[in-house]
Amino acid sequence: MASTVEVASTSTPAAASLLSLDPERQQEFQAKVQRVRKTAAKKNEKLTPGVIYLGHIPGGLHEPQLKEYFGQFGTVTRLRLSRSKKTGNSKGYGFVEFECDEVAKIVADTMNNYLFCERLLKCEFMPPEKVHENLFKGSGRRFRKPSYPAVRRYNRQRSVKEKAKMTRRLLKKERQLRRRLAEEGIDYDFPGFAAQLPQKKKMPPSSDTNMDVSDELPTPECTPAVLRLRKSQPEEAEEKEVILRLPPASQKKTKATRKAEPDKSQEETAALEQQTCKT
Repeated sequence: MASTVEVASTSTPAAASLLSLDPERQQEFQAKVQRVRKTAAKKNEKLTPGVIYLGHIPGGLHEPQLKEYFGQFGTVTRLRLSRSKKTGNSKGYGFVEFECDEVAKIVADTMNNYLFCERLLKCEFMPPEKVHENLFKGSGRRFRKPSYPAVRRYNRQRSVKEKAKMTRRLLKKERQLRRRLAEEGIDYDFPGFAAQLPQKKKMPPSSDTNMDVSDELPTPECTPAVLRLRKSQPEEAEEKEVILRLPPASQKKTKATRKAEPDKSQEETAALEQQTCKT
């Protein structure tokens, strides 16, 4: 028995350290051992993950829909959809990580320029050296839309103090920017926020010759007490207007003829008196 084992061990390859109890089925036994070893090696082997870039994502697709859709190609380990911090809406691009990089390459070749919801998807395989370590940071957390978006916070009504504080902060940043440009030797002038501020009108210097009496008099105060006093005082009677009415032209002619008739009668009486004196 020992001789048979030694012969079998010398005839079998060095890799075959296990022997079958039945020498006739030694080859079948060795093939099965090699098969089991290969499967164990595949299980112990670590798969290198692959990341793809997705662009032109339609607006109705979010994290659950994308994971379900791309899960039919292979195991999706991580997924990140880029969103706006102000509104929480999708920016239209994202990143998907597959368990195997070979699957990621197949997905990038298959889904690139694929017409999906009236948009051409852009899929590109990202090499491992271009994948940032914080690319999928926070991708495991469930997304919650901001309860108080920055747009509403920025457009809210501010008090006078808050507006003054905001303008001071903007002007300070503008001065720092101009200082940095001057230090770099860049001669560049721009209006900035200072040009948008309402400028105070400069009054011309007043001279004694141009001063009016109305400028020297104090402005009357219009208070409720003054208004009540004015109402209680009796109103002054308005002066009646004198209206001169001229007669029409026909009446003027009749008056002129009446004035001419007594002159003729006087001439006649004077002539009669002269005749009587002659006689």
